[in-house]
Amino acid sequence: MSETVREKALRLDADDRLAKLRERFALDEAVYLDGNSLGALPAHVPARMADVITREWGELRIRSWDESGWWTAPERIGDRIAPLVGAAPGQVVVSDSTSVNVFKAVVGAARLAGDDRDEILVDATTFPTDGYIAESAARMTGRRIVPVAPADVPDAVGPRTAVALVNHVDYRTGRLHDLPGITAAVRAAGALAVWDLCHSAGALPVGLDAHGVDLAVGCTYKYLNGGPGSPAYLYVAERHQATFDSPLPGWNSHTDPFGMTPGYEAAAGALRGRVGTPDILSLLALEAALDVWDGVDIEDVRAKSLALTDFFLECVREYVPAGRVESLTPGAHAERGSQVALRCTEAPAVMAELIRRGVVGDLRRPDVLRFGFTPLYVGFADTERAARVLAEVLTGRGA
Repeated sequence: MSETVREKALRLDADDRLAKLRERFALDEAVYLDGNSLGALPAHVPARMADVITREWGELRIRSWDESGWWTAPERIGDRIAPLVGAAPGQVVVSDSTSVNVFKAVVGAARLAGDDRDEILVDATTFPTDGYIAESAARMTGRRIVPVAPADVPDAVGPRTAVALVNHVDYRTGRLHDLPGITAAVRAAGALAVWDLCHSAGALPVGLDAHGVDLAVGCTYKYLNGGPGSPAYLYVAERHQATFDSPLPGWNSHTDPFGMTPGYEAAAGALRGRVGTPDILSLLALEAALDVWDGVDIEDVRAKSLALTDFFLECVREYVPAGRVESLTPGAHAERGSQVALRCTEAPAVMAELIRRGVVGDLRRPDVLRFGFTPLYVGFADTERAARVLAEVLTGRGA
């Protein structure tokens, strides 16, 4: 007798080397497939935050800037994230939001490129905010925006290109773009490559240093599980740090922040990416959340991610009647992030019912169901159940 998909799910879970990591998270009985929007809560974070609030803030108060390491948190936590994105220490600083860091990166990159380059290439499929920020950066620096599909960037870059801003993984479809190839083409043309890693960091290897990326930004509340609104990060390659000119100079990035001098002199290294007073509570929640990565190999995470998304697509083919959904996510592993996007004509109602039945994904209007697979806490049985419930919803079965 052939193996059923349910039996296969149990077998794959039994063989999963990362399955024990699920114990590090506070999870209920729902199948949580929205970690590509907000990661699950690591189980030990509440106790850490209670200590931060009651002892570090409540008892030590202002002394905690030194005694509890608050002041150095943006760089210290940046160095915790660095291995997950393939960066050596001293190149990642955690601060502000992704949008603010996109602004710093694009304007900073345009200034590094020089005044003779007047074009900023922008991923035409980008998350809308990146486009809004890039347009503002273009106005500020006297450049013009050129929307380009990521695959076309190598042919579009030229002597007028200052910067190319590209998403590593498309937020809507889950398509993984060619970071090594696009970066090489951009740099060969004399321009700078800026990457948005929001939908890739923590789900797959990135290789910022290995592939010669110039600047990168990313959020920490998706696959890094830092919590709602947790601060983002900015990567500035070491070779650019001495001349990186942030458009948002603040007292926190001053070489002598407590000197309170009227003139601005930028600090050395990644510190130039800081602006104002750090959001300490969110920063320290993120720092604690990153403990779940101790002993975890990002290559193993990627292998499980691909296995989970392969299995989900297999289950959808097995359970869902033909023609009811269409996968927008590439089948090729080299072109896939860690989510599956399904086009469905009744998407809003279907997702609402899925959530009511304990399968939590999300919706991109008008017709896209998104399912994010976070390998640290999603299993194969979860994946089979999600596809089975999806089929039940689409066929009007189940309760």
